[in-house]
Amino acid sequence: MKGGGRREKRQLGLRAQITAGFCLFALLSLVLLWVLQTVLLTPFYRAIKTGETRRIADSIAKDIDSPNLDSLAYDTCLRTGVNIFVTDPIGRSLVAYRQSFKESLIADLGRMGRIAIFDKVNLLGGSYTETFTSRAGGAQLILLGKVAHTAGGEHWLVLVESEITPVDATVDTLRVQLLCVTLVMLLLGAGLAAFLSRRMAGPLTAMSQSAKRLGEGDYTIRFAPQGAREVSELAHTLNYAAAELSKADQTRRELLANVSHDLRTPLTMIKGYAEVMRDLPGENTPENVQVIIDEAGRLTDLVNDLLDLSRLEAGADRLTLSRFDLTACIGAILTRYDKLADYAFPFHYDGPVLVEADELKISQVVYNLVNNAIHYAGADKTITLRETVEEGRVRVSVTDTGEGIPADKLRDIWDRYYKVDKEHRRAQVGTGLGLSIVKNILELHGGLYGVESTLGEGSTFWFELPVVPERET
Repeated sequence: MKGGGRREKRQLGLRAQITAGFCLFALLSLVLLWVLQTVLLTPFYRAIKTGETRRIADSIAKDIDSPNLDSLAYDTCLRTGVNIFVTDPIGRSLVAYRQSFKESLIADLGRMGRIAIFDKVNLLGGSYTETFTSRAGGAQLILLGKVAHTAGGEHWLVLVESEITPVDATVDTLRVQLLCVTLVMLLLGAGLAAFLSRRMAGPLTAMSQSAKRLGEGDYTIRFAPQGAREVSELAHTLNYAAAELSKADQTRRELLANVSHDLRTPLTMIKGYAEVMRDLPGENTPENVQVIIDEAGRLTDLVNDLLDLSRLEAGADRLTLSRFDLTACIGAILTRYDKLADYAFPFHYDGPVLVEADELKISQVVYNLVNNAIHYAGADKTITLRETVEEGRVRVSVTDTGEGIPADKLRDIWDRYYKVDKEHRRAQVGTGLGLSIVKNILELHGGLYGVESTLGEGSTFWFELPVVPERET
């Protein structure tokens, strides 16, 4: 069949990978052990024996002038089991010690043979090594010759003869032992791999199943911290993510309900007043027309705020920075509320303050904070604004005398449509998205913001911006 989709390669699970990894490690270790203990045992042994023979010859040559040379050679012969001979250039034996149970090729040589070896050593630069096979037992013998120079200028030949013991029986024994060790190691490795994989993969498998439920929208699922530290930390992280997703989903539902409510209300009033004006004679009054205009304006404000908030949260809105008088800007904004005759808006400041920011967006911040204060104003309907300068920063605060906000709710009030009392109320001014817009605009400016509140006394919302020094104006 042509055009068929390519099948995805199935990946091994964590348990299978851990088990396979342990088995592969055990197998490689055992293979290395087999090679070292069987195949390379004889070469290693020969190299070690040759090195030992060379060290003995160097030691004898070093002490060639010692008056205790004879006893030194004798002790070395007994301790190491080698044959030691020291001859002069004409083949006379000056020192000769050998193990009685060992065959010696040097002992069987006459003076002419020792002279021939002396000449060979001299030709090879003063040192020579050769391996022989004995004629009787077939044993391997290492013969090492070294020229020693005496203080009197004489040249003597040090010959050290060592036997390489056959290791065939040792190799056979090691093979049997390694076979047993291999079987035991494979069983233990497989068992240990299964145990560790189950201990490590078990919690992850459970988390995977729970994560699928989380992805399906079950935000009540909780991940049990168990197993290794990293797995427990992952469980805590997933629990936090589940809680945040649950909160976000609840906020989404509330946002949809609130936006639907705020869209439906002005649309209903516009439709109702328009039908009244159409169907009832004499209802086409300026007052009814003004209601339709006001509700259409409220609907436009809501849509604009939603668009502004979306752009701010997406990072698509850019600042247009300029230097302006923040004090004058706030004063101009407060003139918009003159029609609210029942409300008072005292503004306290020391003098004009210049800032460098996006004037339109900062105006929106002040406007939204005042709207929020109006919404929660107390019985005196007084909204107090203060502007203070300290350490190169200006703080603008908006204070109401309403019911206040519980301390555990202060962090959440900046969310879209978050309601302290969980009861949606239609704002007299604004759209209900003001605080979220304030937060995003101030974060875009890198400014500070916050809220202080006391239950039963009211709340103070504030923000800070850097002041432009006078010398820069």
